[in-house]
Amino acid sequence: MAGKHIPQRTCVGCRQVQGKRQLVRVVRTADGHIRIDPTGKQAGRGAYVHAQAACWQAALSGGRLAHALKATLEEKDRAELLAYAAALPKDNGPAA
Repeated sequence: MAGKHIPQRTCVGCRQVQGKRQLVRVVRTADGHIRIDPTGKQAGRGAYVHAQAACWQAALSGGRLAHALKATLEEKDRAELLAYAAALPKDNGPAA
């Protein structure tokens, strides 16, 4: 018998595919703000990024995150996301 299906998501920063629970969800809410979604269930358009500083840097600097969320990042939202990314491990690659 086959094992339980594990939803797969692509990291916006490095484009690697992994299980949904190994990635951090970022959501654009109905009011247009962009927030970290620790539960993974908040309503709104979501994008996924590894919990690695390199992935966050790539996602934020290249405009990949804004494109995935179909929104422009306001300075307040960008500062909040950068503060979150600064607290992450400095590894060069995604968690395996």
